[in-house]
Amino acid sequence: MKLKELLVFDDIVIQCHDNPDADALSSGYALWWYLNRMGKRPRFIYRGRNMLTKSNLLIMKEELKVPVHYEPDFDEEAELLVTVDCQYGQRNVTAAKAKNIAVIDHHQTTVMLPPLSEVRSSMGSCATILWDMIREEGLQPEEDILLSTALYYGLFTDTNKLSEVSHPLDKDMRDALPVNKSIITKMSNSNISLDELKITGKAILEYDYHGANKYLLIRADRCDPNILGVISDFSMETVGVDICLAYYVSPQEIKFSVRSCIKEVHANELAAFLAEGIGGGGGHITKAGGTVRPEKLAEVFGSEKEPEQLISEVFTGRLDEYLSMFRIIYARETTLDTSDMELYEKTQQHLGYVKLTDVFPADTTVEIRTLEGDINISIEEDTYLMIGVEGEVYPIKKQKLESSYKAVDEPYDKTFEYEPSIRDVITGEKKGVLKFAGSILSQGDVRIFAKPLSDHVKLFTAWDEEKYYSGNPGDYIAVREDDPHDIYIINGRLFSRLYRGAKS
Repeated sequence: MKLKELLVFDDIVIQCHDNPDADALSSGYALWWYLNRMGKRPRFIYRGRNMLTKSNLLIMKEELKVPVHYEPDFDEEAELLVTVDCQYGQRNVTAAKAKNIAVIDHHQTTVMLPPLSEVRSSMGSCATILWDMIREEGLQPEEDILLSTALYYGLFTDTNKLSEVSHPLDKDMRDALPVNKSIITKMSNSNISLDELKITGKAILEYDYHGANKYLLIRADRCDPNILGVISDFSMETVGVDICLAYYVSPQEIKFSVRSCIKEVHANELAAFLAEGIGGGGGHITKAGGTVRPEKLAEVFGSEKEPEQLISEVFTGRLDEYLSMFRIIYARETTLDTSDMELYEKTQQHLGYVKLTDVFPADTTVEIRTLEGDINISIEEDTYLMIGVEGEVYPIKKQKLESSYKAVDEPYDKTFEYEPSIRDVITGEKKGVLKFAGSILSQGDVRIFAKPLSDHVKLFTAWDEEKYYSGNPGDYIAVREDDPHDIYIINGRLFSRLYRGAKS
C-alpha cells in the first residue's frame, strides 16, 4: 500500500490501539502529519476503558504536540478508518465503524487484512514504517523536529531503548532523525512509576533459575516493555547466569526480553527461536526481545491452558531445546575429517564488487549496513566489498579477490530487498554501494570439501572468533581444499547455484 492511495478519501479517522504506547502515538502522529500536508483534515483517536496516564506519554503528547484525542464513545461511521500499530479486529483495539478500513502495523498478522494494508512484521516499530512510507511520497519527516523526535521515541521505546533494533531500515531511521535530546531525556526519566518499581522487585524475587543451562526465567506483572529490559539487565549481573528471559502476559500480547553474556548464544537468534510461529523477535547479539500473540499461542499448541501457564512451559521447553540442539565448532582449533565429504568447485557466478576507496578515502572507519547486520572496518587501499547473489556483502582483500574472481566489462544492475550502504562512522555521511559496483565472475579454481549438515551447528570462523554463523540441517559445511581452518557454512538453498562437483 502507498500512502497516496488514502488521498481519495476525505473523512479520515486514524485510530491507534487502546492504552496506546509511544510507538502507536508516534505512528498516528506521522500519518496525521502526512495527511495534513496533503490537504486533508484527519482525526486521530484512541478508545478503550483508560485514558493516558503514564507520565512519559503525557509529556510526549504535550511537548511534541501529538494531536491525539481520547474518544471512548466514538460512534461515527467514517469514510476511512486507518488503524496504526494494530490491526482492525484485534482484541487490543476497540472497533469503530467505517465504510473503508486500512491497516499499518509491524506486528504479526492475526486477522484478515483489508486490501488497504501495510504490515511489515520484521520492523522494530510501526514508526519506522510510517517514516519510510512518507519518504516514498517525497516528504521528509526530519524537517519537523517535533515529529522527528516522536518517531525516534516510538522506535526507542518499542525496541527497549534501541537495544533490540535489528532491521537495517530501523537503523536508518534511527541515524537519520534529528531529535530534541532534552525531551527524550525528560520522557526517559519519567518512564518508571513507583508501582513499576514494585513490579521490578517482585519479579526478580520470584525468579526461576535453571542451573543445568544457567538461565533465569522471570515473569513480571504487566508493565511497560522497557521494565523487562531493566529486569533482565539487572539480573544478568548475577554469578552463574548466562542468559535471562523476562516476560509479562496480557490479554493482547506477551512481551519478552532476552539477554546473553556468552558468545555461544546470540540473544537475537534466541529471541527469534522463542517466538517462531507464534510472534516475532530480534535485536542485538547480547540484547534482544520480542512479542508473542496469545491467539497464535493457543492455535499452534492447541492447548486450553491459560496463556500464563502455557507460555511458561513454551519458553522453558524452547530454551532447553535451543541450548541443547547446537554442535559448536571453533574453526581455528578444528580440522574437519574430509573423508566423507565431496569435492566441489565454484560455478561461474555474475557477482558485484566495490573498491571501497572509490566510496570513501583510505583510513576511513566505516559501518557497512546490510540485512544480515552491520560490519565495521577501516578502509585500506586493497580493501574491496563483494556483493553476493542475494545482496549479501562481505569485505575481501585484493589478493584473494583477484585469485578467485575475474572482473568483466559489464554493468552491475542487480536490485535487492535492501540496498547495502556504507556510513562514515565519524561524519555520519552515508552512501549506497550499488552505484559504485562493478561486475565480476567467480572462477572455478577455488575448490572446497563440503557435505550437507544433519544437525544444527554454530561455527566460529578462523577470522572472527566472537561471532558465530548458524547452520541448520540441509545447509552445507565446507572447508577450502588449500586451508584446513577456512571452514564456513553455505546456505542449502544456494549451494547448487554456487558450487558443482569438481572435475578430477
